[in-house]
Amino acid sequence: MALKELEVRYATTRAKDYKLTDGEGLYLLVRPNGSKLWRMKYRYGGKEKLLSFGAYPAVSLAEARLRRAKVKVVLGEGGDPGASNRPRAQMTFEEAARKWHGHRLNALDAGMLRGC
Repeated sequence: MALKELEVRYATTRAKDYKLTDGEGLYLLVRPNGSKLWRMKYRYGGKEKLLSFGAYPAVSLAEARLRRAKVKVVLGEGGDPGASNRPRAQMTFEEAARKWHGHRLNALDAGMLRGC
């Protein structure tokens, strides 16, 4: 059965996480700390996957349903909606090390100027 806006708004905290399902994989995860997170389960390539749509009330019930519909379109076209949401930074280990070293060197130089 589909969720109603009032059910989402007045969902109370419990000792453990619990889910309020909306259907077609979309649910609201209610955490013990009071946060309410939109999630969607789907299957791609024979594996179960999970998407996060954001926190309620920043993402409303209507917006979460729109995002679910977009995911269903991508799945219908044979794509993996989770892969398109993650930007992949192609950085080698050497590039990361040089970047870290550059930041660290600047911090050390600043400390030397202050007399540390």
